[in-house]
Amino acid sequence: MLPLLALMGGCNLVVMNPSGDVAAQQSDLIVVSTLLMLIIIVPVIAATFWFAYRYRASNAQAKYDPDWHHSTGLEVLIWTAPLMIIIALGAVTWISTHLLDPYRPLGRIAPGQPVTPETQTLKVEVVALDWKWMFFYPDYGIATINELAAPVDMPIEFKLTSAAQMTAFYVPALAGMIYTMPGMETTLHAVINEDGVYDGLASHYNGPGFSRMRFKFHGLDQAGFDGWVQKVKAQGEPLTRESYLEVEKPSEGNPPRYFNLVEPGLYQAILGMCVEPGKMCMQEMMAIDAQGGVAENHEANRERLVHDRTGSHEGFGYGSNYGGGGHGGSEAPGATTPASGRESRSEEQPEGMTPDENGPAPAPGENIQDGHAGHGAEGTAPGAPGAPPPAESGSAAPAQLNQQ
Repeated sequence: MLPLLALMGGCNLVVMNPSGDVAAQQSDLIVVSTLLMLIIIVPVIAATFWFAYRYRASNAQAKYDPDWHHSTGLEVLIWTAPLMIIIALGAVTWISTHLLDPYRPLGRIAPGQPVTPETQTLKVEVVALDWKWMFFYPDYGIATINELAAPVDMPIEFKLTSAAQMTAFYVPALAGMIYTMPGMETTLHAVINEDGVYDGLASHYNGPGFSRMRFKFHGLDQAGFDGWVQKVKAQGEPLTRESYLEVEKPSEGNPPRYFNLVEPGLYQAILGMCVEPGKMCMQEMMAIDAQGGVAENHEANRERLVHDRTGSHEGFGYGSNYGGGGHGGSEAPGATTPASGRESRSEEQPEGMTPDENGPAPAPGENIQDGHAGHGAEGTAPGAPGAPPPAESGSAAPAQLNQQ
């Protein structure tokens, strides 16, 4: 046991010793819940060992009562204690769930330090990419990759989305994890109360670059944060829609990168999945849906609704070269004529179909007129009572099988 404790001494238990008030309250919730459950667990384990020792085979002093079957006092104890624990756990969980709701603005910065109307809030817009993080500071007109900073004791309002797969944003020292999804926006309110550099990561598997999708979060005093903003502006480069599309391409292990000028509306375009010219924004799509789902020239909208910029599903449903380049995706084997307008890839004529100039010829020796022969009831020979009439020579298969 002592060697195990020595090894655990090197662990960084940041979840149980965080530097942000929200994460600290979540840590307290874990401790309180554990202690409440131990009120039942410890006595039950102790009673198990006591019973095993007390009623061992070699103990002739233990009372043996084979006719015992009920004890009201024991039943009350067995049911009342767990019921009270469940009620207490339910109350603590219900209160904490509402107080620590990530969408709820903070009520306090630290114990005894409430948020007032004069308290400033730092706004950060977060975009999860493959496999890196992008942070927009709309009040400062800057953006960064894989580096986040905030003043100590200032509430932070995160707006989060994803331009790739669904993943989760997590800074253990700051607050709990929250998911990010393409075309959707989540919110997280948090605060950091101590200076330091903390780890941030993607806590939801999202592909081969998952393990390296990490960033550093800097908790700074106000002067340090102002200096960090000036460094970003001095060392950064402009971020336009065109340069964003280059940044968005999948990559791993990216060092911090700064942008000192962000094209207006870029984050909203990322959220709406319409950074590329000509793409329909999600807001426009929802407005069309709200009006009944039909818009003018709605057939052309299909081209505007292809939102896979990463190329992971390039061409799905549109041909392997749709959109040009990408990863050269493929279609399902059944995505062929007549519904899609593409020629069949099969080398054999499907049973029951009349051969034509656009389809494959029947297999050698195949008689398509008899394609449905023998499909009657089991054990019924052609011409027998109850059997279907034989097909006439030269008759075609049912019309629904011959659609072009």
